[in-house]
Amino acid sequence: MFTVLGVLCATVAIKGFMIPNHFFDGGLLGISILIHEFYHIDVWIPLLLLNLPFIIISYKKIDKNFAIHSLLAAILLGVALIILPVPIISKDSFLVAVFGGVFVGLGIGFVIRGGGVIDGLEVLASYTNKKFGLSIAEIIMAINTSIFLIIAVFLGLEKAMYSILTFFTALKVSDYVVDGFEKLISLTVISPNDALIKDIIVNTYNKPISVYKGKRGNLPGSFNVTHDCDIVVTVVTRLEVHKVKQTIAAADPKAFMYVQNIKEVSGGVISRQTGH
Repeated sequence: MFTVLGVLCATVAIKGFMIPNHFFDGGLLGISILIHEFYHIDVWIPLLLLNLPFIIISYKKIDKNFAIHSLLAAILLGVALIILPVPIISKDSFLVAVFGGVFVGLGIGFVIRGGGVIDGLEVLASYTNKKFGLSIAEIIMAINTSIFLIIAVFLGLEKAMYSILTFFTALKVSDYVVDGFEKLISLTVISPNDALIKDIIVNTYNKPISVYKGKRGNLPGSFNVTHDCDIVVTVVTRLEVHKVKQTIAAADPKAFMYVQNIKEVSGGVISRQTGH
């Protein structure tokens, strides 16, 4: 269901927004539209052919089920681009850049939720990351920068800027679809009333905690003054973090809190409760 929904969203983006307005994206989709623009080849052909090597890599190096889902998604997208009639939805450049990016992001995100990808660039980035030690973000950014430079040189700076807007819109939307409301947040609390903080998190919100032994103090004007304390860490969802922080702040206005986004967790109580 997720794969089919993702393919439909990507088809709307490609045929309803991007191709009729000569707009581009990053990744293999951007390269495929560039090939279509220069050589007038149906976009599904380079998109499928470019994805095949990465699907093979994922089959050998990552996971067979993931590779099969990715191949299925690529084939379905090719079929959808051939047979589904999609009218031109907008000619306004800003709307095309934003909503084209939204539908591309929905397509990518839903296919990932379905267990595959429709853009093998992340497979390459993941494999190269393991082999050469570069971060996935660095690899994807380097490839997409090259794509946008080609667009700027051959099709104009304005097209390149709109393409960057489309890419970042798609990136944010796909992240949100993949993580959803279950995106996990690490909340760290340092307070002299650490027992109270533990009680609120565990007994009021039914959340597991980890406790580090630490010191608070070393403040300007009293640098040599320190106090032993328990540093309390918990993991909550995007929807829960604000309410938990409000409750802690109301109970202890001087509590020091900070949050960090985390990509995933494994093991422990969190995994058993949320399935992550």
